[in-house]
Amino acid sequence: MEIALSMSVLAFLAVFLVFYGMHRIVSSSSQAIGSRLDQYASRSGRPTETTASWTEQPSVVRGLNRMITGSASSQLATELARADLKLTPSEFIIANFAAVLIGFLIALVLGRSSLIFALLGGIAGFYLPRFYVRRRQSQRLNAFNNQLGDTLILLANSLRSGYSLLQAMETVSKEVPPPMSTEFGRVVREIGLGLTVEEALAHLVQRINSEDLDMVVTAVNIQHEVGGNLAEILDTISHTIRERVRIKGQIRALTASQRLSGNVVALLPFALAGFMFMFNPGYLSKMWEEACGLMMLGTGLCTIVMGYFIIQKITQIEV
Repeated sequence: MEIALSMSVLAFLAVFLVFYGMHRIVSSSSQAIGSRLDQYASRSGRPTETTASWTEQPSVVRGLNRMITGSASSQLATELARADLKLTPSEFIIANFAAVLIGFLIALVLGRSSLIFALLGGIAGFYLPRFYVRRRQSQRLNAFNNQLGDTLILLANSLRSGYSLLQAMETVSKEVPPPMSTEFGRVVREIGLGLTVEEALAHLVQRINSEDLDMVVTAVNIQHEVGGNLAEILDTISHTIRERVRIKGQIRALTASQRLSGNVVALLPFALAGFMFMFNPGYLSKMWEEACGLMMLGTGLCTIVMGYFIIQKITQIEV
């Protein structure tokens, strides 16, 4: 009876998410022009947010927008922008809540109505969307940093050929693959909508949390203040960045086996426990039915997490 009830709730939630997604697709095509301009050229708003019109959002989303306004909403919007996810903070919170509920119900069904497994599924559902956001941020940042050296060479050559800085950035937005072209295309649009070069580049640094990019933007801002040969400055920075990328690649190649060993050691106990629970549930049931078993589980989990992060810290070498 409980399994049937859980399956019915899960099916209802899936249907709700499908219709909610269809509503988002239909409503996104009719966004107000004012919200689109604010997305690129609002000086007082948060430049990293990609929001739909306030009046076109569902009531639940509008209510969450009122509740989470402030620094928390700004930080979450920045994180979503860095991951290139076209979601508002309230929409991400709703999706996170749905992931918690789905993880809870799936674990409840697979764990044969075990509350411990259901709670673990809910915890996994809470962290999976955040892990996905962090993963997209890391992939996008690595791709951006790998393209930055060649992009600076293209900018320097464009400046030498007589282009202005804006025309050089427009060339980058057309010639370089994403995510570099996407970000510089947005910078060009922001400048065209009334922002200064310094403001548009500051927004770029907010969206891309890269130390190399921060150094480039600082050099461009100083050159605008005191003058100088910007092409030569970009060439020097490009050489430094390209060497840093090369050294980082060598370090990742030398530490690949250690990082893989850490992942295997951390995941092996969970895989083995899941395998044993599927084929012999009674063998592991004592672990969460008695206090001694819970203490053993807690101690084992803490040591696995500590070992994983220690290995990651050892293999993380700063350049």
